[in-house]
Amino acid sequence: MAVSMRDLDPAFQGAGQKAYPSLCGLLFIKFAIYKNNIYSGLEIWRIENFHPVLIPNSSHGKFFMGDSYVILKTTALKSGALRFDLHYWLGKDTSQDEAGTAAIKTVELDAALGGRAVQYREAQGHETEKFLSYFKPCIIPQEGGVATGFKHAEAEEHQTRLYVVKGKHVVHVKEVPFARSTLSHDDIFILDTNSKIFQFNGSNSSIQERAKALEVVQYIKDTYHDGKCDVATVEDGKLMADADAGEFWGFFGGFAPLPRKAANTDDKTYDSDSTKLFCVEKGQAEPIEVESLTRDLFDTTKCYILDCGLEVFVWMGRNTSLDIRKSASGAVEELIRADERPKSHIIRVMEGFETVMFKSKFESWPQANELALSEDGRGKVAALLKRQGLNVKGLVKDAPAKEEPQPYIDCTGNLQVWRVNGDEKTVLTDSDQAKFYSGDCYIFQYSYSGDEKEEHIIGTWFGKQSVEEERTHATSMASKMVESLKYTPVQARIYEEKETIQFYTIFQSFVVFKGGLSTGYKNYLTENEIPDETYTEDGVALFRVQGSSPDNMQAIQVDTAASSLNSAYCYILQSDSTVFTWSGNLTSTVDQELMERMLDLIKPNLQTKSHKEGYESEQFWELLGGKTEYSSNKIAKEAETEPHLFACSFSNDDLKVTEIYSFTQDDLMTEDIFILSCHTELFVWIGKQVDTKNRIHALAIGEKFVQRDFLLEKISLEAPIYVIMEGSEPQFFTRFFTWDSAKSVMHGNSFQRKLSIVKNGGAPTIDRDQKPKRRIAVGGRSSVPDKSQRSRSMSFSPDKVRVRGRSPAFNALAKNFENTNSRNLSTPPPMVRKVYPKSGSSDSAQLAAKSSAIAALTASFDKSPKSAREGLIPRSLKANQEKQQSDSNSKDSSMRNSIESLTIEEDIKEGEAEDDEGLPTYPFERLKIGCEDPIAEIDVTKREAYLSTEEFREKFNMERNAFYKLPKWKQNKLKMAIQLF
Repeated sequence: MAVSMRDLDPAFQGAGQKAYPSLCGLLFIKFAIYKNNIYSGLEIWRIENFHPVLIPNSSHGKFFMGDSYVILKTTALKSGALRFDLHYWLGKDTSQDEAGTAAIKTVELDAALGGRAVQYREAQGHETEKFLSYFKPCIIPQEGGVATGFKHAEAEEHQTRLYVVKGKHVVHVKEVPFARSTLSHDDIFILDTNSKIFQFNGSNSSIQERAKALEVVQYIKDTYHDGKCDVATVEDGKLMADADAGEFWGFFGGFAPLPRKAANTDDKTYDSDSTKLFCVEKGQAEPIEVESLTRDLFDTTKCYILDCGLEVFVWMGRNTSLDIRKSASGAVEELIRADERPKSHIIRVMEGFETVMFKSKFESWPQANELALSEDGRGKVAALLKRQGLNVKGLVKDAPAKEEPQPYIDCTGNLQVWRVNGDEKTVLTDSDQAKFYSGDCYIFQYSYSGDEKEEHIIGTWFGKQSVEEERTHATSMASKMVESLKYTPVQARIYEEKETIQFYTIFQSFVVFKGGLSTGYKNYLTENEIPDETYTEDGVALFRVQGSSPDNMQAIQVDTAASSLNSAYCYILQSDSTVFTWSGNLTSTVDQELMERMLDLIKPNLQTKSHKEGYESEQFWELLGGKTEYSSNKIAKEAETEPHLFACSFSNDDLKVTEIYSFTQDDLMTEDIFILSCHTELFVWIGKQVDTKNRIHALAIGEKFVQRDFLLEKISLEAPIYVIMEGSEPQFFTRFFTWDSAKSVMHGNSFQRKLSIVKNGGAPTIDRDQKPKRRIAVGGRSSVPDKSQRSRSMSFSPDKVRVRGRSPAFNALAKNFENTNSRNLSTPPPMVRKVYPKSGSSDSAQLAAKSSAIAALTASFDKSPKSAREGLIPRSLKANQEKQQSDSNSKDSSMRNSIESLTIEEDIKEGEAEDDEGLPTYPFERLKIGCEDPIAEIDVTKREAYLSTEEFREKFNMERNAFYKLPKWKQNKLKMAIQLF
């Protein structure tokens, strides 16, 4: 539909350019909760003389009962697109003409934005939760207005007022008559006097409602008392228990029992099960008789009304004119006015941009018919609007640069892995901890140092060929492990091919073999007469190498066929003692470096035959069964979407959810269970006050959510699920919030916690036995200034020094340094540096305490070999240890009391010559591999460094400087050719 700028009010010029970034991953964005929402993405216009007038940010959240408003919320999505939510708010005393003007102007603004906005009608006292979430904790409309003779209330001496507060997640606040007869047992009331604010808690109100009401108390205190007044709470039925209660009842002439009240007419509900469909013809709503609701009923040239009781939807076809849309707006207003339904929410949606709530009303709504607006489509809309005179700056966004996902977890912890075998589990050795079979199930336990305490993850990994019985046993055993630790560990459920960045960071070098070793898998093959394709070291196997850095690299065994190749990946092909490597034409030097590293895990003792795409040998193709076509497109992974938070109610295997809009940490109530979904991952958050029965079913709640697919986004049934207990939130969960760790370790229920915060001026009171964890700035690893650093993994770059933690895979590789005849890492040797704190005695005590805690943790499950993160430092490296001086000027003594750690510096910076000063030179014949009289006590990964300058130039046909500027994989190839690697 072409939009004429003559129909657009000048006040709307440039609307929608004020985007509010998604909170996901932007922990540094701070914004005021109550006022001056500079980054809120909100634009508000008040209708004055039938024209919209933009109001300043300082007046956001201030509404007058005699006025009508148009509100636009703009959100920049992770995809780069903009999402628009349009609301028009009608004060209870606004005129019908002003209300009509607001409705029409909303339609016009939507048309100017390309018809992408979802439009909501908001009547005072009956606003939608989405609208109220923009102005947390509440809005309190004031008397007055600009039209029909109303004047805004002038500042005057404080007047005692009584408010009723309703709502568990978002609150509706309404001023009510200041009289005893107004009070009831079912609601919460706030009495705002000159010197004190009282909160009266009806005996039938919930703890969560009382806690939310305290946020309103804080808002009133800050807004109308400049934060300077007392706060008191009064419990219904407590008589004259204390001075505050006596003072409260004194305002009502003394205490008297409250009578039981009849149901309020404002609280009547509408039948949401009965739906009616209307077609708008010539401004009138004409009913349509249908047996079931399907997408096929709608014509793109018409507008329809779907009456669901509390929600009344207007569906507008993309090929309808602006006049038809305006007439549909008038028709739906008349429909609810005739039925006297002030509480009904009118929601207008455009074809192709239907909401989840709207689509859920239909028996079927095909995803293929959705008209998702692409970047190209948005560009065309912008070009059209620009020709018609609209300022479209900011409407079209560049596609966001692809960023490597951050793990938000320290990779230098302690790992233990078990393979599930029937109803038992078998601990894996250090060298096998990162080698999984697709037909098996595994349990892993990972412990790592947080900022103030040890943090733990206990998870299960299910191979795609594993049997259901062993999956059940694995889940049961992992749950018992979590329960034995009082639910403090994060519990994870991971499926093959759905692994998360946290999982890959824990294992770092991860290999998946075909087949399985468990009895359950073997029995399944026997019963179904399926041939066993389990990987063997002397068989033929093809591995696809993938990943982004040494901290995140995998080798996945695929079908041994040419069709399994992909130009975007590197591959390892083995046949007994013969090993080929294959690099696709679209791979980078980083990909090839990772392939070299993975060889050290799969076939560490064999020489390889390198192939580049297009230059393969006949033997290579013979092993793959002949040459055939294969893909050149990188395997796409599902992208993380905007996070959605849901409050959950689970009873009799039935899950009900309520979405929390514009969520913050304060929305997480300790009595409830919440689910945070970002499409690729699911987090189930359990409050401390949740009963044991529901706590046990936390994982089942997550699985039920995935099955129901409440967001209708086709979330995978195998999506990773994390179960998180309040007080043990990992950073990969808290990144979705602006997080205050002190709040998560407070004692008491939600109401008691909020009351403590209100009475302490906003500072949370925490348990004496618990310390809050400091949350760090956005990044992949923990970093605390002035603190002795643990060894950790940094982002990988061929041009930067790589510092790597001691994963089990690395320990397995380190063993190769013990044998000079074995294949070594394709990088120079690690240099081990001990970091000695200033105070040795206190650190020794803390180290002993941490070590004993970890030992007790692992011993409670199985007696296993030494932790994968212990020792195994190559003998040839111990001479390179050096001390690092502690910072003598540290201001915080607690920072010095950190455990002794190791920093493994694996690579010397590429692009510059290595410092060979002081290294002796030896003849080439005594340095090469297989020499009968080898030189002892040399670094076997740098044999070339011991060559004289003349022999180096003769053997490599280049100078030393030029050699060290080459990529590591190419250096290794040249060394292999002359038996120095």
